[in-house]
Amino acid sequence: MFTGIVEEMGRVKQIAKRDKGVRIVIEAKKVIEDVQLGDSIAVNGVCLTVTEFGSDFFCADVMSESLGRSNLKSLTSGSRVNLERAMAMGKRFGGHIVSGHIDAVGTIEGIRKEGISRIYRIKAPAEVMKYTVMKGSVAIDGISLTVSAVHDGAFEVSIIPHTTENTTLSIRSEDDMVNLEADIIGKHVENLMGFSKREQEKKKSSLSTSFLGEHGFL
Repeated sequence: MFTGIVEEMGRVKQIAKRDKGVRIVIEAKKVIEDVQLGDSIAVNGVCLTVTEFGSDFFCADVMSESLGRSNLKSLTSGSRVNLERAMAMGKRFGGHIVSGHIDAVGTIEGIRKEGISRIYRIKAPAEVMKYTVMKGSVAIDGISLTVSAVHDGAFEVSIIPHTTENTTLSIRSEDDMVNLEADIIGKHVENLMGFSKREQEKKKSSLSTSFLGEHGFL
């Protein structure tokens, strides 16, 4: 579990192909201060497991599923990535609930300035847009952000200078692909509503003419 508050930008040191995936080595400082084997670190919003680490790096295996659903497949040696350690109990919750499981990849359609902020317009598929609401939360490359506008097939977020300067948004440009994770609360609400509807349909389907006759109602 993560909060979407990026702790630092790391740099890809090495990527090696493996059977049905890759092994990635990432240079980092802050996120490995107290790291242990098996710990979770979000890389551009993708939850990865630390398999090896040193004084200035950590390694993780990325399976084909994660590569196919994220922009990690486009990383090369030298690429900058957003890093966040898993949320610690008892700490301040600065962002929103982020699972580290990417829903889809979006595309930056436009970037414009409004005062001190930058507005990013993100083209997103239906599986993300259906959970995207005005003033709701969304994670872009692992960054917890607030939706400032919703359009047909796209949404906008307003980025303050601090976020721009301390995340990979500082090096993003139009047409770049970004990882998207929709607000998990919306997914749970949808599931509960669907479950309730299915239960109601089951109850209705059990009330047939034969059922009523067998129980003396006809």
